[in-house]
Amino acid sequence: LVGLCCFMQSITACLLSAAFFGALGSSFLYGYNLSVVNAPALYIKAFYNKTWVERYGNPIPAETATMLWSITVSIFAIGGLFGALSVSFIIKVVGRRGTLLLNNIFAVIAALLLSLGEISKSFEMLIIGRIVMGVNSGVALSALPMYLGEISPRHIRGFIGQFNSILICLGVFTGQVLGLPELLGQESRWNFLFSFLAVPAILQLCVLPFLPESPRYLLMEKRDEKAAEKAFQRFLGKKDVSQELEEVHAEARAQDNLHTVSVLQMLRSPAVRWQLITIIVTMACYQLCGLNAIWYYTNGILREAGFAENILPYITLSTGAVETLAAIISGLVIERIGRKPLLIFGFSSMAVFFSLLTVFLYFQNSVAWLPYLSYVCILAVIAAFCSGPGGIPFVLTGELFEQPYRPAAFMIAGTVNWLSNFAVGLLFPFIQEKLQSFAFLVFVVVCILGSTYLCVVLPETKNKTFMDISLSFARINKMPCPPPGHEIELTLSITPDKNGKTQEVTKMESFF
Repeated sequence: LVGLCCFMQSITACLLSAAFFGALGSSFLYGYNLSVVNAPALYIKAFYNKTWVERYGNPIPAETATMLWSITVSIFAIGGLFGALSVSFIIKVVGRRGTLLLNNIFAVIAALLLSLGEISKSFEMLIIGRIVMGVNSGVALSALPMYLGEISPRHIRGFIGQFNSILICLGVFTGQVLGLPELLGQESRWNFLFSFLAVPAILQLCVLPFLPESPRYLLMEKRDEKAAEKAFQRFLGKKDVSQELEEVHAEARAQDNLHTVSVLQMLRSPAVRWQLITIIVTMACYQLCGLNAIWYYTNGILREAGFAENILPYITLSTGAVETLAAIISGLVIERIGRKPLLIFGFSSMAVFFSLLTVFLYFQNSVAWLPYLSYVCILAVIAAFCSGPGGIPFVLTGELFEQPYRPAAFMIAGTVNWLSNFAVGLLFPFIQEKLQSFAFLVFVVVCILGSTYLCVVLPETKNKTFMDISLSFARINKMPCPPPGHEIELTLSITPDKNGKTQEVTKMESFF
């Protein structure tokens, strides 16, 4: 109870507002765009055909219709890749908060293109709108976790970081709800599903400018100690922030000669080799663990279970609800249980339920009630994913790297994320066609390999400073460790100058 009280006291209104509104205009939109195209899919395809007939006088060929729809769906990931590749440059110029604010321009432009495409009789506007929205999501999924990780006290850094995951799930659920036929999932209203994209962006633009920039960014990159002190005071809700400032100063002194690292420099650096491998593995497993493929089967399994077609959208809401609930629970327990156990539990549980789902799918035509168990397995897979793998990879990307490496780390993690996303969308239909109900065994292998790697390599990061976490990797990176109690000590070497007098030369320890 005492621990809970201390936990709640650490969460100030300023910190909570930054986490919520930062995620609302960023990860929420990403989640919303994952589900929003499902409900109006038939109406969008009909619009494509109608536009084609008006232009060329003939119905759209089946192959062309399939290609246009595939491009509309998959080009979102291409936009995300562009956003991930550009984020480190934007962050360097305008900062973490500034990047989130600037990113809303893409959301508003996308909302206009997607909602006005039908009125303009241009399906090209929908395709361009999807790629612009992808850019927004690519930037958001890098800039937001970085911002949340840098504004949070270390003992609640995981909890604040999980706002990213919670709002993604809430965005998916919102897209499902608004897509119901009684709301916006009608032929005359589907445009408004895309107009809604502008609402969270505008809300963020109204609130986030009045919240502070990342104090670590202000102190270490802008060298503005007064602004950093004020930011810490507002986020932490106290006047004396000398301890927090000294922690950042210590890291800054240790990295005095190390400016923001490029991707190429990072790939060559032995000091962060295993951190980088860990992030690549974790982010690849995040996409390749099979959750995206679940959506291909959900409606089919529900039909096999005997549910009427007209109630499928309402039953499907249970997937979004379970996803959101699991993400909230994960956020509440992450500081007690830790990142590593939640990740391993999540991937391991997914492997178990994917295995059971494969068995149930194989025999579902033989036993009348097996489709119900299949659907339970689907809900269990979703809950297992959101318990850890659905959000912690983004938290880890911010935690495993110190300030100079962080922008490049998020660029690499984002690139792996979006390439893996695209690969699943491209390859899974072929895998499913060849393997049928055994297709999920591919994801069982991915989940087992991911959980095994994390069990062996990943150290626990909860309640540790960024420098402590770097030191945890020093041995596996085969870098020298400092003596106990001197984690931030700089080595001073004495060298003679031209006049024969001694001169102090400051060197960074190689483990930095």
